[in-house]
Amino acid sequence: MTLRKTLLLTAFVWVGAISAGHVYLNLPKLWQRLSPSGWNQAKPEEKMKIGFLPVTCHLTCPVTDFINKEMEGDGIFEPVKFSGFPELKESFLSGDLRATFILAPMAIALHEQGVPIKIVYLGHRDGTALMVHKDSNIRNIADLKGKTVAVPSRYANQRLLIFRALKDNGMSIKDINLIEIPPPDMPAALYSKSVDAVTSGEPFMAQCELDGYGRVLYLTKDIWPNFISCVLAVNEAEIRDHPDKVQKLVDGIARSGMWLEGGMDNRQAAAQFVSKRYYNQHPRLLEYVLAKPPDRVRYNDLTLQRDNFAEIEQLAKESGVIEGKVTFDDYVDVSFGQKAAENLKAYDFAAEKALEALKK
Repeated sequence: MTLRKTLLLTAFVWVGAISAGHVYLNLPKLWQRLSPSGWNQAKPEEKMKIGFLPVTCHLTCPVTDFINKEMEGDGIFEPVKFSGFPELKESFLSGDLRATFILAPMAIALHEQGVPIKIVYLGHRDGTALMVHKDSNIRNIADLKGKTVAVPSRYANQRLLIFRALKDNGMSIKDINLIEIPPPDMPAALYSKSVDAVTSGEPFMAQCELDGYGRVLYLTKDIWPNFISCVLAVNEAEIRDHPDKVQKLVDGIARSGMWLEGGMDNRQAAAQFVSKRYYNQHPRLLEYVLAKPPDRVRYNDLTLQRDNFAEIEQLAKESGVIEGKVTFDDYVDVSFGQKAAENLKAYDFAAEKALEALKK
């Protein structure tokens, strides 16, 4: 036999062996899929990605995920952590996120711009502070005249908070120097006295207190009762195609909120597992925010109320964040929150005894 024939024969043998191996490994799976019994075999359910930031406004997102995993195993939701709202917004616009915790004015503005987004629930109530340096002579809103005040962004409700507080005290935004600083950078800015006051979502304001250089001028509950910063928003296609998933998500957020309001033990347990497993922060920050005082941030009564959003709309329009082309009924779907409220009445919280180990 010639060398050429030998090489050809060897090649045929190798090709045949490899083909036979593929058939052996894959034919049973292929046959199972093609056979009548395999036609109805359920595919693994695709998880709904939910965006969140490591802030107390979004605390119910990781709490819901943790409770689901502890009690039911792997759930149908996948929390995705972001470092800031710009990245979170882009991920939602790309379609990767199907739901997200997001700034209320930002959600309204996006809907006004034609983005298929609808608010379905709240993330919290109250939950932030207006901080000044401990050595500052600023004692009230009037003392902010001529001072530099930092807010997270033009879409942040903290910016609207400043507008509202000034307006209530006969002042305008022209009376202060309003600048934007990312929340993680605010403690350093206040420490160095490069700004006179800061306000953002927690736990960054608490960090100023704990580190000894910050003083609370006002908690939001003192100057804007039932203050709303972040909301839970969902892609409209998800509402249309998978309303059951959306309802399960809202139900989970509602139950997590009620669990957090079930006592300080629950709050401190959440501070531990959320800080370590989701936020990558020292637990002392969440422990402090959730306790000093206990109503600094609230997670009950998270249904969507028209009056709350009417005020946000008005302030957002006055400050140039939105044009005012949409109304509450355009960018909100209240049905999921209403159903969640009904489901809470029948929910057996005793089932969450499985979480008792977290408190030890």
